[in-house]
Amino acid sequence: MVRGRVSLWVICVLRVALATVYFQEEFLDGERWRNRWVQSTNDSRFGHFRISSGKFYGHIEKDKGLQTTQNSRFYAISASFKPFSNKGKTLVIQYTVKHEQKMDCGGGYIKVFPSDLDQKNMNGNSQYYIMFGPDICGFDIKKVHVILYFKNQYHSNKKSIRCKVDGFTHLYTLILKPDLSYEVKIDGQSIESGSIEYDWNLTSLRKMEKTSAESRGWDQGEGDKAQDWEKHFLDAGASKPSEWNSELDGDWLQKPPFQDGLKAEGIDKDLWPQRKMKPANYLTQYDLSEFENIGAVGLELWQVRSGTIFDNFLITDDEEYAEKFGKATWGETKGPEKEMDAIQAKEEVKRAREEDEELLVGKFHRHNHFSRFHRQGEL
Repeated sequence: MVRGRVSLWVICVLRVALATVYFQEEFLDGERWRNRWVQSTNDSRFGHFRISSGKFYGHIEKDKGLQTTQNSRFYAISASFKPFSNKGKTLVIQYTVKHEQKMDCGGGYIKVFPSDLDQKNMNGNSQYYIMFGPDICGFDIKKVHVILYFKNQYHSNKKSIRCKVDGFTHLYTLILKPDLSYEVKIDGQSIESGSIEYDWNLTSLRKMEKTSAESRGWDQGEGDKAQDWEKHFLDAGASKPSEWNSELDGDWLQKPPFQDGLKAEGIDKDLWPQRKMKPANYLTQYDLSEFENIGAVGLELWQVRSGTIFDNFLITDDEEYAEKFGKATWGETKGPEKEMDAIQAKEEVKRAREEDEELLVGKFHRHNHFSRFHRQGEL
């Protein structure tokens, strides 16, 4: 029994060891993060980031992350890594976000970019592959974006996925699988899953592509055959070819004779006898979630009130590794973070009570002083 448990533990360790980690960032080395992250200079009005664990935290060092610092600003910053393709592999994107300022309107999402991103010039028009994470504005917008770039267009998940709206740190995870399934997790709990093809309204694109593929097959595969029949039509006296099959090729039509360059009427070049289409062996695995040269991750967003902290970035091909990484980071500090916030809240209540008491005492002393002065005046 003990040997069985040890073997299972070894298998789990080996599996995690075999995980490919494309990008991982925890901001644990002080200001050296500036060597890895590039602030866009596309607009001088872009807001600036700093490293901070916030006003309350679970661990002052482990909870340090990129924090927005200026109100009513756009932000644009990114980090690059060795390009890779997720074709045939699971893709896991994960990070933590903390709206310590109690977000009223602004983004908390991240974007995954192709490797040719111009980091210094990154802006809202920079092409990205994936946009994922919370977006809050007023009472109406409190959602998790999951946007995929496909066929030169951006496509949003049609399901409404609600995000967290409190001031604590939350773990967001997106999993895209080769079988075209996906899953969205918040704080390690699955909140939405399904089919990429159907939940992104991409079935119509599949049909369009299928029709286009069949059309190309007709143009290429039947082009020579059409030219052969054209030869017969050009000769008004030609007889029906011996290989002509009326059931497959339709009735034999002769092109009326014409002279002096006059075009024969009544026959359109496009009116070729229709072949009987065989069912196309269409792609069962479609490239709806495959990206060839993933090479950067970044924040490109707007915030009315600053203070959001982004941390614990991870891009990998292994769900188990992502789960363990989430537990080792957010999982270790989420409890102490809430405890510190509760202590601060109690201290704020205590200070407010003391300030009220001081005001009351001050009013009492002033009232007594005025009463004594008034009585002395009467005397």
